[in-house]
Amino acid sequence: MIALHFGFGALEAEFWRLLFVMTRIGAALLAAPLFGANSVPTQLRVNLAGAVAVLVCAWTPVAPPPALFTLSGLLITAQEILIGLSLGFVLQWSFAAPLLAAEVIGGSMGMSIASAADPVSGAHSPVLGQYFSVMLTVLFFGLGAHLTWFALIIESYETFPPGATWFSPERMTLVTGFGAQMLTAAIAIALPVTLLLLLVQVMTGVISRSAPSLNLFALGLPAGVLAGIAALILTAPLLTDRLSDLSLAAVTQAAQLIGTKNG
Repeated sequence: MIALHFGFGALEAEFWRLLFVMTRIGAALLAAPLFGANSVPTQLRVNLAGAVAVLVCAWTPVAPPPALFTLSGLLITAQEILIGLSLGFVLQWSFAAPLLAAEVIGGSMGMSIASAADPVSGAHSPVLGQYFSVMLTVLFFGLGAHLTWFALIIESYETFPPGATWFSPERMTLVTGFGAQMLTAAIAIALPVTLLLLLVQVMTGVISRSAPSLNLFALGLPAGVLAGIAALILTAPLLTDRLSDLSLAAVTQAAQLIGTKNG
């Protein structure tokens, strides 16, 4: 047995218990799209994980492995990290759907060249992707989905007690299956706008064919941008409903992942 003791007795045992509980919560916060963003300081994530871990220790009888620094203890810790990363990665699917839709819409509008650094992921994304991400973030927090997600993390300690069972491959299959649902959601978001842009492009092609002297690029690009902006304005209520459904789907998928019907 390999264990560390500093002579503080019960106080030291509670410290190791708190640190062990923070493993799953910290992994979930690291993989989540909002709390794991590059713009969020690491100290804030650690403090938030510690605050939630205090509640978990007070509400659930979670106990760390008796020998935390042995092979079995490290395997149990790895399982905690895997469960936390899965709970956070489920949210990544939901927040990736609007970015995929923005790529399709931006390419049809001719705005693919307009990109900016995404403060959430740190990568370059289209301007429309920034717009969709901000709207989804506001709806996600406004609907209280983040509170439900934290509640599901706490409930996961009852479904998957540390050391009691392994995170089965069937659960990982659920995570990959959620990706197909998010692709469907991305198509549903982009479909109304892209249909209108397709009509505009067909009309532009007919006009350029009828009058070859007209410059297709000088006529088609402004027409596509204006039609895309008009389509986004017309479909704004539909977009809000779609993003609200994505917020609900994020917590619902997290609930399915831990095997609960709440969400």
